[in-house]
Amino acid sequence: MSKLRHPEKVNKEYNPIQKKPSWIRVKISNSSVFAETKKIIKDKNLVTVCEEAGCPNISECWSKKHATFMILGDTCTRACAFCNVKTGIPNKVDLQEPQKIANSVKELNLNHVVITSVDRDDLDDGGALHFANVVTSIKSLNSNTTVEILTPDFLRKKDSYKIVVDSNPDVFNHNLETVPSLYLKVRPGSRYFQSLNLLANVKIHNPEIFTKSGLMVGLGETKDELCQVMDDLRCANVDFITIGQYLQPTPQHHPIKKFITPDEFETYKEIAYSKGFLMVSSSPLTRSSYHAEEDFAVLQANRKSGIENCQ
Repeated sequence: MSKLRHPEKVNKEYNPIQKKPSWIRVKISNSSVFAETKKIIKDKNLVTVCEEAGCPNISECWSKKHATFMILGDTCTRACAFCNVKTGIPNKVDLQEPQKIANSVKELNLNHVVITSVDRDDLDDGGALHFANVVTSIKSLNSNTTVEILTPDFLRKKDSYKIVVDSNPDVFNHNLETVPSLYLKVRPGSRYFQSLNLLANVKIHNPEIFTKSGLMVGLGETKDELCQVMDDLRCANVDFITIGQYLQPTPQHHPIKKFITPDEFETYKEIAYSKGFLMVSSSPLTRSSYHAEEDFAVLQANRKSGIENCQ
């Protein structure tokens, strides 16, 4: 079938969205906890990646009072072909945001919180200081809460990532997203080795910090390419990998090339563990922050077990 052009967006290919297989069905929640979480986020005028990226797990997560806060606004300076976050010129940084996030974490009584952001290439440090301020504010008000950050690549921002690492988050996550051969199509504003080197340098700067990265599958990658990326991540001493099915947000986004079966995801999990990752989450609905609290507990236990076995 020849590809059509959307009448309102003639500069982008029109890729009809395929019907999802049975194993990717999700239920809509009507729980009171979901409504309460939504109200807190709305009342404090906060942005979540759960909403902005159209995450399929939002009902489940919000019903457990789990949310991934997106800082530095809702407008990204890049235009990745997989992402549904809007692109354009961002607003000024909200200097009150760190305290707002910290207050919300306390109100939601979170044991573990995930903080991510849009790309802010317009800022001299890529938003590193703001990330650090958010982490510090959360920990000051919520001493028992562990903090996981999912950062941009800080491309051309020199050593600004160190500002974030020095704020002592419990997990430093940066997603490679896909294999190198697809970067020009899927992540045209990013560079594979910049992302890989960021993760390696974080571990060098603070060997005690947990590092994490995520991959989407179904974009057109091969199994061999995925295995090579796993090897690259292990060479960078990354502890935790997430692997999930790419789901096309709109017809103007990169098309789904394949729906990966649950059995294939299990195979990827076995391969990843065999390569030495401390923690692997691999399933059709896996996302970077999906079950983050539970996975962090396993990550800690696996590191402790590894240390004890070496003694």
